[in-house]
Amino acid sequence: MKKWLATLLALCMMATLFLSGAALAEQEPVNLRMSWWGGESRAAATKAAVEAFMQKYPWIMVECEYAAWDGWQEKCATQLAGGTAPDLMQVNWQWIYQFSADGSKFIDLNEYTDIIDKNNYTPEQLEAMTIGGKLQGLPISMTSKLFFFNKATFDKAGCALPTTWDELKACGKTFEEVLGAQYYPIQANCWERMWLMVWYLQQTYGKPWVADYTCQYTVEEVTEGLEFVTSLEESHVMPKLADYKNDGYSDLYTNPKWIQGVYAGMPEYDSAANEIRNSVDENQNMVVHGYLANEGAKPFGMSKVSQAFAIPESSQHKREAVMLMNFLLAEDEGVKLMETQRGIPVNKHAKQVLDEAGLVDKDVLTANTIAMDTCVYSFDPNFENAELKETTGVYYEVFEALSAGEDAAELAEYLVESVNTVNAENRY
Repeated sequence: MKKWLATLLALCMMATLFLSGAALAEQEPVNLRMSWWGGESRAAATKAAVEAFMQKYPWIMVECEYAAWDGWQEKCATQLAGGTAPDLMQVNWQWIYQFSADGSKFIDLNEYTDIIDKNNYTPEQLEAMTIGGKLQGLPISMTSKLFFFNKATFDKAGCALPTTWDELKACGKTFEEVLGAQYYPIQANCWERMWLMVWYLQQTYGKPWVADYTCQYTVEEVTEGLEFVTSLEESHVMPKLADYKNDGYSDLYTNPKWIQGVYAGMPEYDSAANEIRNSVDENQNMVVHGYLANEGAKPFGMSKVSQAFAIPESSQHKREAVMLMNFLLAEDEGVKLMETQRGIPVNKHAKQVLDEAGLVDKDVLTANTIAMDTCVYSFDPNFENAELKETTGVYYEVFEALSAGEDAAELAEYLVESVNTVNAENRY
């Protein structure tokens, strides 16, 4: 009797394997391409999740394309224009406006609700990705920039971590006197200096940077904001941009002065908290700090959809690309492998999975909580427009010229005019 049962069980298992193999044989092989930008930890997590997806769906092969940020937006713009974009793309929220305001470049995910559970997102989150009448992507997280400080360097200088701009300026002078002229409390490139200026203006005047496609600040007010940024250089809070360029590193994370704590802080997105923590050497102590504001500051701060996944209309395998997207954003195995490399997920199920598994990075959670509790304004669609933000854009022109000593009032006029022109030409 036992032999008979064992034989029957073996036959059943063979039949199951045969049927599974036959089902696989019926599947046409599919090759997908997926792209993203980011650091090594994000790449490792994403590749692990993609590998798990391919094991679950062995007829689907996924080729990964990734790099650091520099030049990435231009590359993606060229691919989208030429119909050669990857099947699944990590995109910035405003790219939907820039590249597909008419809904022509990305598929409508409303057509794939048999795969995607839209109930895992709030109506506001889905609305943010609905442009041109189409749900053109799914948000990964919400984000904003805030300060990260290297407490080891501040301790070495004998400075408490600052909570106001005035305290930060005092630390700048102390760094210079105690540690030497090469030490600075923060380093901020042109894009980050734009954030510093906007924070200061919002705290001072209580207005969004742009509303109804118009800059809400006068030339005189922006002049004051630019002079504030200059005061940070004059107080030895951050180096002149020419001096920073002389370091010879385009990426702050790989700059030995950052790694060794000579530059002791930066404003950066909350989603980068773990990467920032891991980018310095073992003798440093990088901590999430938050924001600086002098007494009497008005509510301030801007948040946005951090990043999203979107699928180009040019994809030849749209359904399989949606399956990959959903695996990474909402299926337990993919969610656990992706962890919080792109911030705290807005997908309700993903957040629950990570919470229960203890996989929410404490620094990312702390940074995200501070940012979301602080920020009172949303990004305008053109704040990150390439004509403004990229290294050849207006922000870089203005802040490089400012750091070189050019007139703040003239630069303020140019900045306001440029922002208004970009908004007038890109109304969505």
